[in-house]
Amino acid sequence: MSIVIIFNNKDPKPWANILQQKLPDVNIDIYPNVKNKENVVFALCWKPEKGVLAQFPNLSVVQSVGASVDNVINGQQIGAHIAVTRIVDPQLTADMFEYLLTGIMNYLKNTNAYFLDKNHKIWQQKPYKTIPNTTVCVLGLGELGAYAATKLSALGFKTKGWSKSEKNLPNIACFHGKNGLKQALKGTDVLINLLPFTTETENILGLDNLKRLNKGGFLINVGRGQHLVDDDLIHLLENQHLSGALLDVFREEPLPENHPFWHNEKITITPHVASLTNVGTASNGVVENYRRFQRKEKLLNVVSVSKGY
Repeated sequence: MSIVIIFNNKDPKPWANILQQKLPDVNIDIYPNVKNKENVVFALCWKPEKGVLAQFPNLSVVQSVGASVDNVINGQQIGAHIAVTRIVDPQLTADMFEYLLTGIMNYLKNTNAYFLDKNHKIWQQKPYKTIPNTTVCVLGLGELGAYAATKLSALGFKTKGWSKSEKNLPNIACFHGKNGLKQALKGTDVLINLLPFTTETENILGLDNLKRLNKGGFLINVGRGQHLVDDDLIHLLENQHLSGALLDVFREEPLPENHPFWHNEKITITPHVASLTNVGTASNGVVENYRRFQRKEKLLNVVSVSKGY
């Protein structure tokens, strides 16, 4: 039995090195340099090219190296006998929260606006918001979303959350389903999107939903670029309904040079860095799953291919 690492736009060597240290008796190949494709039972993936997994007839486990799996399952034929798993890492979760908190506080205290004022040599004080008077809504109450919502509530934010199915979190107003989405968005100052990408969540950040935020509201998108309708966001910014947005994910990455987001001063862009997988800590879960597979035990963090999460 062997492991293959199949990465696009990510260096596989650190993963190969640390897995070889932790699994010294296991053969680990980096695609496309695979010695024996029939021996591969476990694939470690990040944005694999379309149809590549079909090359491995005895594949049994597909492990995403991220917190989501859409980048792995899209474009692949994955049989019912193949388990798909994802990374759940405390460091990944904590890093995401720190990113979100940074974005929220910049919005509350106008630091982005003052940065622009500096470029134009404008000295003008602006009214600011406070934590107890700010309502935050988190879309997606999975591992990352539930953690972020709980931490924000503990800091004193008025916190709401929405998910497809019913969830219950202490001190958080939880909504679910299509009808619950409208209730969750109403009265929101900061909207955080942490939803998985599925056919049902595509374009969820469109005009109809975003206009339900309070006037002057702020959007943080760390889910997927396909969640956001780009033109609708620009429309709401130009009409002063929303005051700004922090975007870490985009429909096309890297963001094309001619995209209007680059030139919009109300939009802050980061290059998909909200929460980067830490090879040292995340590899522990990969090793544990491989060992569980060998022992024919239940794997960690298995997702539904049909649901996409």
